[in-house]
Amino acid sequence: MTSNNFPKLHNAAWPGVVGKGGEGADPPIDLDTMLELTAAAEVNGARFEGVDLFLFDPHVSIDSSDDDLKRLADKVRARNLAIGSVVAPVWPPTGGGSAMDTGEGRTNFLTQVRKGCAIAKNLRELGVRPYGVVRIDSACGPGDWSADPEGNQRKIAETFSLACDIAEDHGERLAAEGEICWGGMHSWRRMVQLLEMVNRPKTLGFQADMAHTLLYTMGYNAPEDAILPTNFAWDDHDKIDEALIQLTAALRPWTIDFHVAQNDATVFGSGSHDRTGRHCLPNDPNGKLDIARHAGFWLRDEKGNPTKAFKHMCWDGCMFPNSVMMKPETWNSILAAMVAVRDAHGWRE
Repeated sequence: MTSNNFPKLHNAAWPGVVGKGGEGADPPIDLDTMLELTAAAEVNGARFEGVDLFLFDPHVSIDSSDDDLKRLADKVRARNLAIGSVVAPVWPPTGGGSAMDTGEGRTNFLTQVRKGCAIAKNLRELGVRPYGVVRIDSACGPGDWSADPEGNQRKIAETFSLACDIAEDHGERLAAEGEICWGGMHSWRRMVQLLEMVNRPKTLGFQADMAHTLLYTMGYNAPEDAILPTNFAWDDHDKIDEALIQLTAALRPWTIDFHVAQNDATVFGSGSHDRTGRHCLPNDPNGKLDIARHAGFWLRDEKGNPTKAFKHMCWDGCMFPNSVMMKPETWNSILAAMVAVRDAHGWRE
């Protein structure tokens, strides 16, 4: 290991919830268990230093009371962990609404953002959350968005601008997750366009997930914006690098939150997360990313210097079977990949 101590290494708790609990699916894994699995992981003396949270039952209710949040802070601190970024439940099935619906959908979306920012601020004031953002997305699909691309893009930008007002009132920042299943954010060009339309760089930035952004280069859900050619041969590593260089040059300046991940260049999902990037374990033989090296495309600027744009990074591995998630070796292998990224591209403070 190097002596780098930033960015801090976080695990995501939401893989215990996302894709769980539906008909024929594994049951959710409770938050206490996710915290225990995170705290127990260890690789050559390195451990996870925190968790990122989904503000939704059964993990953390978006309507949590002050006492609920104090108990949450205590249980996280008891495991020598911190809280980083939190996900606001902005989707219609979780009480939110589409960001391109200027009526009730927008009202519900902003209500969830307001509640999420209030929780984030409370946790910050409790001293358990020293950094991190509130994550949002457009809460609508590319199909509905495509009925009126330019008009719907303007509506999403208006909703995001109103969300920025809320975030600023709470001393928080918002990060829009780049994922191909979200309308108006399903293409790297459209993602950049949306950020530029809102034009609130001090408040709204981009959350880069290595698994999802790889799909951007392939043009899934937006063939017109593909960087890699159709039927691309994945043993052409120079071409992969060229695509990621183009992608990160456009989105890295906006990136304020980062997910380390692996992807096998296929899509996967269910419900509102249909046709999104498949998260693979870091040592998956079908993984297309050289995790430690390709993370540097996001963590270093065009001159090769660390951007230091965020103080922590998170592993976001959703929709693994519970049988995989309950194995200690799963989290040790993930932690090892995180450590390798920090060794290669981190810094000392």
